[in-house]
Amino acid sequence: MSPDTALHRSKILILVLCALATGCASAPTRFYTLSSTLTPTGVTDAMSVSVGPVSIPAQVDRPQIVVTEGPNRVAVDETSRWASPLSDAIAGVVAANLIALLGTQQVTLFPQVTSANADYRVAIEVQTFESAPGSAAALSAVWSVRRKEDGKTQSGRTSVREPVSGAGFEALAAAHSRALTTLSRDIADALRSLSRSPALATPD
Repeated sequence: MSPDTALHRSKILILVLCALATGCASAPTRFYTLSSTLTPTGVTDAMSVSVGPVSIPAQVDRPQIVVTEGPNRVAVDETSRWASPLSDAIAGVVAANLIALLGTQQVTLFPQVTSANADYRVAIEVQTFESAPGSAAALSAVWSVRRKEDGKTQSGRTSVREPVSGAGFEALAAAHSRALTTLSRDIADALRSLSRSPALATPD
């Protein structure tokens, strides 16, 4: 084998190895958060509220963002992930929104020790949490608000579909955050209603 032939083959081998290395290099993982879209306006109410537990569908109960591709098809995006467990993130956003909506700082997350003494307990079952980047974020949840004093409960359902204003996952997370604002407003209305209703008589 001539030196020129050997050199040529070496160059080809180097190019092949570089191509393989480039192909095998993993894309960077990006992390996304949900956030409150409301600003607290000051303390106007002394009621205390505990948020949780929050349950979510099994198919989205994972770090990766699950993308809806059709009526019966989803895809798991390995490089786009939630920065914290989704159920925890939802509970945190709802709690932050309730602080702003109700004008109280006494909002805790279940199962914090202080949550056991809260005047009201909010439980949320998320039944639909769909993510379609560039299209819409859909949320459907049933929830209940229970008053500790007498056990009186008010329940409801919130279904909302928020358009996504951009093509990326950041815009998708923002749309989900807006959907959670709608959920929080419904829960806040129920809390106000319960706080105005008389306590049930308890047997001696």
